[in-house]
Amino acid sequence: MSASKAGRALAFASSFTICLLAAGSLAITLLGRPHPPAVTLQLPEVPGAKHAAPAAQAAAEDLPAPGAPITSVLRAGSALLADPALIENTSEGPLPRIADDGRRPMTAYAGPVPASAKVKIAIVVSGLGLSASATQSALAGLPSGVTLGFAPYAGDVGEWVAKARAKGHEVLLEIPMEPFDFPDSDPGPHTLRSGQDEDANIQRLTWALTRFTGYAGVTNLLGQRFLGDSDALAPTLTYLNRRGLYFFDNGAASQSVASTVSGQVGLPAAAGTPLDTIPTALEIDRHLSELEATARANGGAVGSAFLYPVSLVRIAAWAKGLESRGFVLVPVSAIVAQQKK
Repeated sequence: MSASKAGRALAFASSFTICLLAAGSLAITLLGRPHPPAVTLQLPEVPGAKHAAPAAQAAAEDLPAPGAPITSVLRAGSALLADPALIENTSEGPLPRIADDGRRPMTAYAGPVPASAKVKIAIVVSGLGLSASATQSALAGLPSGVTLGFAPYAGDVGEWVAKARAKGHEVLLEIPMEPFDFPDSDPGPHTLRSGQDEDANIQRLTWALTRFTGYAGVTNLLGQRFLGDSDALAPTLTYLNRRGLYFFDNGAASQSVASTVSGQVGLPAAAGTPLDTIPTALEIDRHLSELEATARANGGAVGSAFLYPVSLVRIAAWAKGLESRGFVLVPVSAIVAQQKK
């Protein structure tokens, strides 16, 4: 008797549960899937980001579409971003050129140089434009005297360049070049290759040069093999010289012949000392101290870094006390001009 009652109770409970599930399924079908509670993450603000955004937005909002012809002067804040006199409009996009009056992009788009008798030091931070958060951190945290290198691949890279120019930064275009272990290490599409036909490399170079405007010079993205091949490098640097640009060798290629070849073809150029090959605060600080010693001995020096968070923090901290130690932070074009004298 007891077992019979228990069986009936279990059957009743099972039937009740099935009815509830059926009712729930019917409600979902008629009314839609229920939504789980929304979860909002409060991420910490990037220091200075609120102050940087209004000027940056104003600089980028009237930009033409990527690759569109440049028909009027464009400015990012007070900085020149594009000048039709310095541009050859092509089917691929705007290509820099020397103006009819002799003006060159390397001087027209150069960053401001402080009037100072102090010893000049330039810092280049590269890798911008691919990660929005990392690029914003660099723009928010680095002083305007730091030169910034942008990769040509992001669709909105022109907007980031406008923001950088609006804050007073000099800008470089990063050209993908073949490393030793290519294609295991691949800079990306349109990489300049050692041993390739000259026309093919110039075509790839032209593609990169038309991705955005406002850059005073170009620098290498990887390129250990390519920068060591004078036969491949000479036509490239000759083409850049005809376009009125300078070349910055970031120092990543220990066997680079860029300095020798640039002198042979008459291209204004500078070379940097890597600061964050080992990306730790201790190593970066040590290299920055060595850079100061080099600058004192030679009248100027250039350091190069990637936009690692630790690199941004250490460079920003180092720059705060720079003038009190007898130095002034300048764009790379100032070092290039100093070397030409």
